[in-house]
Amino acid sequence: MKLYKANHSVYGTQYHIVWPTRYRRKILVKGVDSCLRIKLQEVNKYYPDRIYIEMGIDKDHIHLHMIIPPKYAISKVVETIKSNTGRSLKNKFKFLKKVYWDNKGIWSKGYFVSTVGINEKIIQEYVRKQGEEDAGQAQLVI
Repeated sequence: MKLYKANHSVYGTQYHIVWPTRYRRKILVKGVDSCLRIKLQEVNKYYPDRIYIEMGIDKDHIHLHMIIPPKYAISKVVETIKSNTGRSLKNKFKFLKKVYWDNKGIWSKGYFVSTVGINEKIIQEYVRKQGEEDAGQAQLVI
């Protein structure tokens, strides 16, 4: 796992984030999905410390594997991405104004998030043997 440095922290915080379109409408068709990828990269230009590892776009939802610094709340990161991409897509593709006739946007309210990282058992063993490792007595392989 690659570690990143900020002013007062070192981190490797990776997240798997998923959110659907509102009403699970299958609107992320060819053309819209490629524009969405471009918009995601444009949002990233304003927040270069948020790194996309992978992007997966299905017809009715999106998956992101990201590295997000600990100074950001995940909910705010998702809110920023959803609001910027949703507004851009709705302005660019006129058919979305017919699918979503109100001003609530194209994304559903909720999202799924999970952390990605080192195996839980490895962390437990590392924490349990921390004192021994500092004394140079334990041999721990990560």
